Amino acid sequence: MDTATLIAMDVVLRERSVRGAARALGRPVSSIAASIARLEGEISVTLVERAGAGLVTTLEAVRLGPEITATAALARQLGASGTIKLETLERFTQVAAQGSIRRAARVMGLGQPQLTRQLAQLELAFGAVLLERSRDGSSLTADGMALAERATTLLDAWRRLSLASDDRFRKTAATARLGSVIPLGYESEIARLLASLVARWHRERPRIPLFVSSTTAEDLLRGLKNGQFDAALLDTEELPPDLDGRIITRTSLAIVGAVAGDATTALLSAPLAVPSSRSGLRQRINRIIEETMTPTERAKVQLVEIDSIPVILNMVLHHGFVSVLPQASVARIAGGLLQVALPERYDMNFWLCWPKGGKGIAQAIASMIEGA
Repeated sequence: MDTATLIAMDVVLRERSVRGAARALGRPVSSIAASIARLEGEISVTLVERAGAGLVTTLEAVRLGPEITATAALARQLGASGTIKLETLERFTQVAAQGSIRRAARVMGLGQPQLTRQLAQLELAFGAVLLERSRDGSSLTADGMALAERATTLLDAWRRLSLASDDRFRKTAATARLGSVIPLGYESEIARLLASLVARWHRERPRIPLFVSSTTAEDLLRGLKNGQFDAALLDTEELPPDLDGRIITRTSLAIVGAVAGDATTALLSAPLAVPSSRSGLRQRINRIIEETMTPTERAKVQLVEIDSIPVILNMVLHHGFVSVLPQASVARIAGGLLQVALPERYDMNFWLCWPKGGKGIAQAIASMIEGA
C-alpha cells in the first residue's frame, strides 16, 4: 500500500467519479482506476461500482469511508513529494526503534544495503536528512523525529482500516473463496449447484470454511485478478487468456413473456427487460439481437436495463415486458410463461475458472461439483 493510493481512494469516494478524481489530483484516469483496484484488493472489499458515467459506493464503502478519509488525511500530512510506500515507512520506524540500520535489517530479515537505499530514497522524497549515522548506530534528526511520529500514526490508521473489513472478505489460507454469478432465483440450476457444493464442503472440509459471494461477471473477473476469489463460476462464452477453467454446466435460453413467432417477432413484441452489461447474460442477449435482427429491426428494440433478475421477472409476469432468460430458471414459475426457445448456439456456458497457476482450491471445488 502507498500514500498516493489512499489519497486517490478518498477523492474517488468524494467525487463519485474516476475522471473527477483524476482531474482533482492531476493524474491519469488509468492511475486512479489502478488505485481503486489496489486498495480493494488489499482489503478484499469492493468499494465502488460503475453506474453510467459515474460510480456508486457499496455499503462497505459507506462503513469504511470515515476510516479511509482519516487515513488519507494522515498520508497528506506526511508532506512528501511523490508516492511513499507504507512498507518503507514501516521500515523507517523500525530503524528508529532499533537505533541502528544494521539491527533493524537483521530484525526484518533484510539486507543492510537494501534498507540503506530505501532510507536514502525516503530522505530524497522528504528533502531532508532523517537519520544521523555514526559508528554506534543511527539517531533521528528533528525532521526524522517528526516523520517517525507521523508515520507511526499513519501506520496505525492503516492497520485499523485493514482490520475494519469484515473477516469474510479477508485473504486467508484458512478460507476458500468462491465467486459466482447471481443465481436466477432459488430454483435455478446455479442456486441448486451452489447449495449442494456448500453442504458437501461443510461435511467434508469443516476446518476450511467455503465463502461464496454472488456478483456480476465483471466483478468476478476483477475479484479473480486482485485475489478476492480463489475461483469463480462465470457465465461467459470463452475465458480470458489469463484464466484457466472448465465448463461445469450449460443452460439453454428462451425469450419469455407474452411472446409468439420467431425470435425477432418475440423481441419486438414488447419492451425488452435486460440485466446490465456487466453480466454474461446481457452479453449473450446483445449477441442474439445482433445476429437475429437487421439494423432497422435493432433500432426498434425497446431496451429497459434493470440490474436485478427478480425485478425483471416481475416486469415480465405482471407488466407486459419480455426478456431472455435460462429456460430452467422459468420452467417452474406458477402459471408458466410463454417461451420462444433459442438455438443451441446461444446456450450459456457456466465455467469454473481460476487464475493461471492457482488450481488448488479450484480443483477441490470442481471435484465436489462434479461428484454431486
